[in-house]
Amino acid sequence: MTTGGRIIMHVDMDSFFASVEVSRDPSLAGMPVIVGADPKGGAGRGVVSTCSYEARRYGVHSGMPISRAYALCPHGVYLPVNRPLYSRISGEIMAILSERADRFEQVSIDEAYLDVTSTGSFPAAAMLAATIKQKIRDMEGLTCSIGIAPGKVAAKIASDYQKPDGLTVVCPGRVAEFLAPLPVGKIPGVGKKTGGDLGGMGILTVGDLARCDVQTLIARFGRSGIRLHRLARGIDDGEVQAREGCKSVSRETTFDEDTSDPEVLSAAIADLADEVSEALSVGGLRCRTVTVKVRYRGFETHTRSRTLDRFTEDPDVIRRVACDLLISFLRGTEIRLLGVRLSGLEDGRTRQTSIDEFLAP
Repeated sequence: MTTGGRIIMHVDMDSFFASVEVSRDPSLAGMPVIVGADPKGGAGRGVVSTCSYEARRYGVHSGMPISRAYALCPHGVYLPVNRPLYSRISGEIMAILSERADRFEQVSIDEAYLDVTSTGSFPAAAMLAATIKQKIRDMEGLTCSIGIAPGKVAAKIASDYQKPDGLTVVCPGRVAEFLAPLPVGKIPGVGKKTGGDLGGMGILTVGDLARCDVQTLIARFGRSGIRLHRLARGIDDGEVQAREGCKSVSRETTFDEDTSDPEVLSAAIADLADEVSEALSVGGLRCRTVTVKVRYRGFETHTRSRTLDRFTEDPDVIRRVACDLLISFLRGTEIRLLGVRLSGLEDGRTRQTSIDEFLAP
């Protein structure tokens, strides 16, 4: 089932940071490349930002403590995060995408939604996707995976279906059929806790969720049960939102193992702050409020915010505020998830800057 006759495309770069490094140094091709903190022979602090598919075969993944990554893959190629390089290349890729969309929504440094309804048909959209993939390959030497569907959620799931370098088209009337055999955790928002609760109800696949009585889901999950049921049946009304409609920018990371290590947590929050700063830069935005989110073991979740005296896009300011906010959460309790959100956004490219904004806060 679909709504509105829309054609939505989700473009997701394949192992973006690591792939950029391989493109820059072809001798790294085929090697387990791990981008993140310095492993220091297994004694390093911090986390993995991203890694190549070769590294993932050893169990390495983003958000994992770098010491754990080194234990799994000591022979890997460990590289520092080169944010200026990744941000520049991301901007070039997003320009390619935005030029070919009716509406365009960048959701991170390496992924975006495109409303391409004006192509007129799903076969035409697939041809456009193939053109986009080739353009990115020619210009940047990188691959991406693309999903096409009548809704955003199905398109995002489809982009992950044949990674890397995949192209998956889910036509109207086939969305529920496509989703049915997939693990229920493929639905955005279904994490370990919700997935575990659903599993306890005997709901393991999206098809199981679609067949479940909605009243049973409401009794267990409240109104979010309605959303889950609708998505499982292929009903998705979410619109591709242009940048002007952006209210906030956020990034989260879930640790492979819960940790109370201040150095690991501080490195992770700094990485997240840099990621949301990059999103501001790409969008030409400034922020006024920085929020840090912490989820402890047991899923107890808290947030703290700080509203700045003036708008900023300065990554050093954002990183410092996020790190300051984190300090109050470091109470020796193990943490499973960290997040940073920037809100109170304005367009920094059209607003006149006052002279006192050049002064350090």
